[in-house]
Amino acid sequence: MTGQLAEERASARPMPGQVGGRPVMLIPHREPGVEEDALPWDYQRIITAVRQAAGPVMAREVGEVVGVDIRVKAKPEPLRSKLVRFVDRGWLRKLPDGRFATRL
Repeated sequence: MTGQLAEERASARPMPGQVGGRPVMLIPHREPGVEEDALPWDYQRIITAVRQAAGPVMAREVGEVVGVDIRVKAKPEPLRSKLVRFVDRGWLRKLPDGRFATRL
């Protein structure tokens, strides 16, 4: 049972993409030495919007800053997915009320 759980966890890890024949992740895990400039441009804009906010923000508020049409209900969902990816990789934290904030 333990072996099976270990295999499932390993397969659930994010798979890197391929750039120039080398595996890379669009959003690397936050580690010492990995700076925000290692992120793709659109992800840099998102994290900058969260950092510049006066406090924790909802995905819709970030969307307003980065230019997502928030009037259409489906438009903020891809942005919310990117924010959750930031949380999974250690760049941001998600509060119980659904707002996103920078890590301490």
